[in-house]
Amino acid sequence: MEVTNLVVLPAVLAFFVLCLYFITKVVRLGKHPNLNLPPGRLGWPIVGETFDFMRTMNEGNVLRFIQERVEKYDARVFKTSMFGDPVVVFCGPAGNKFLFSNENKNVQVWWPSSVRKLLRLSLVNKVGDEAKMVRRLLMSFLNAETLRNYLPKMDSIAQRHIDTYWEGKEQVFVYPIVQLYTFELACCLFLSIEDSDHISKLSLKFDEFLKGMIGFPLNIPGTRFHRAMKAADAIRKEIRMILKKRKVDLEEKRASATQDLLSHMLVTSDPSGRFTTEMEIIDNILLLLFAGHDTSRSVLSLVMKYLGQLPHVFEHVLKEQLEISQGKEAGQLLQLEDVQKMKYSWNVASEVMRLSPPVSGAYREAKEDFTYADYNIPKGWKLHWNTGSSHKDPALFSNPETFDASRFEGAGPTPFSYVPFGGGPRMCLGQEFARLEILVFMHNIVKRFKWDLVIPDEKFKYDPMLEPVEGLAIRLHPSHF
Repeated sequence: MEVTNLVVLPAVLAFFVLCLYFITKVVRLGKHPNLNLPPGRLGWPIVGETFDFMRTMNEGNVLRFIQERVEKYDARVFKTSMFGDPVVVFCGPAGNKFLFSNENKNVQVWWPSSVRKLLRLSLVNKVGDEAKMVRRLLMSFLNAETLRNYLPKMDSIAQRHIDTYWEGKEQVFVYPIVQLYTFELACCLFLSIEDSDHISKLSLKFDEFLKGMIGFPLNIPGTRFHRAMKAADAIRKEIRMILKKRKVDLEEKRASATQDLLSHMLVTSDPSGRFTTEMEIIDNILLLLFAGHDTSRSVLSLVMKYLGQLPHVFEHVLKEQLEISQGKEAGQLLQLEDVQKMKYSWNVASEVMRLSPPVSGAYREAKEDFTYADYNIPKGWKLHWNTGSSHKDPALFSNPETFDASRFEGAGPTPFSYVPFGGGPRMCLGQEFARLEILVFMHNIVKRFKWDLVIPDEKFKYDPMLEPVEGLAIRLHPSHF
C-alpha cells in the first residue's frame, strides 16, 4: 500500500498541476476574445493534439501532421496545442525566415519542459545577451579553423572504428554501431575520453537520457522522463569528476588549454572577464555530447541507407573519395584541404538531410503580442517550425521525393527552404563539426565496403531523432581500395 501511494500520489498531484496550468491558459485566452488567431484547434484539455503529433513522430512522418492541417485550414500558419501549451505552427520559407530573423525581437528560443529540465543551465535555456555570450564561447572552439587541428584525429578514430566493428563482418546493424563512432568522436574532442570501456558505459547512459527528451515531464518511477533524469544526473557526475581533475592538471601543466572543449571552457573568459561556472560547463558539455553525436548518428545511418539503395550515387561518391586518396601519401591522414574537395559527397549528405531530416523542427516563444500573415499571435504562445514543410514542397524542390544531389550545386536551394540546421542566431552551432565527422566517415567507409540493405523498406521513426526501427541491417561486401 505504501509503495502504491508513493507512485500514485505524485502522479495525481502532477495531473492536478497540469489541469490548473491548462485552465489558467484558457482563462488568459478568454480575456482576449477579439483576437484574430490563426485557424486550427487546441484539442483536448492538457494534452491538446500532442498524441496526434507524437503518433506521426513514431511513424517517422511528422510532415503528415503539418500537411493535414495546412490543407484543412488552407493556411501556411495554424494553431494547435502540444505538451500543455498553445502552439502556432509556421510553414515554408516565409515562416522559417520570420522566426529565424526575429530571434530576440518578437520571439525567443523555447523547448518543451522535458528538454528544459534535462538540459538545465545549458545554451538551450539561455536567451538574449546571455545566449550570445555562451554561443560565442562555444563557437570559438567549434569553428572550422579550430576543428581543422582535430581532423587527423577524427580520421584516425574512423579508421580504428571500421577496423574494430566492421572489418570481417558479413552483416552489421548500422544505427547502434555508428553511434560508437560518433560518440567516441564527441567524447574525444570535448572531454579527451579515449578509453573504449568508459565510452561504452557512458553511451548506455545517454541512451536512457535521449529517450526521455521529448514528452510529458512526469518525474515518477517507471516513466521515460524519470529514467532520463537519473541518467542525466549520472552523466553530470562523470563530467564533474573529469572537470575537477582537469582543473588540477591545468594548474600543474599536465593538461593543455587547447586539448579539448573542456579545457577551452575552463580557461576562456567572456569580454567582461567572467569565467563560466562549473555547472554551466557541465550542462553545456552534456548538451554537446548529446547534439554532437546523436544527430550525426541519424544522418550517417540515412547516408548508408541511401547509398545502399542508389548504386550510381555510391559510385560517384567513391570516385570522389578515391581521387582524394590518390593525391595523398600512404598512411597520411585527412586534412581540412582534403575535406574541402568532398563537394559531391556533401551534396549527397545534404540531399539525405532534405529527404529525411534527422530533426523534425524546433520551437520558439512569442516575447510579445505580434501579427503574422494578418493573424494575432499572443505573447507567451509557443511557435514551431518544421523542416519538412519546406523540404518536401514541390514549389521549392521539383519532384521532391526523388533523390537528386545536384539540387545543391551552384547557388543551391532558395533561402530558408533548406533548414536541417535551423537558421538565424540559433543555427546549430555544431554544424561544422557534424559536416566533418560525416564526411570523414563517408571517406573511409566507401573505400572499404559496398553494401546492400537486409530490409530495403525498413521504417524510420523520430525518437527523438530519426532512427531505423530495426537498426538498419546491411550485408557488407569488402572492397579495400
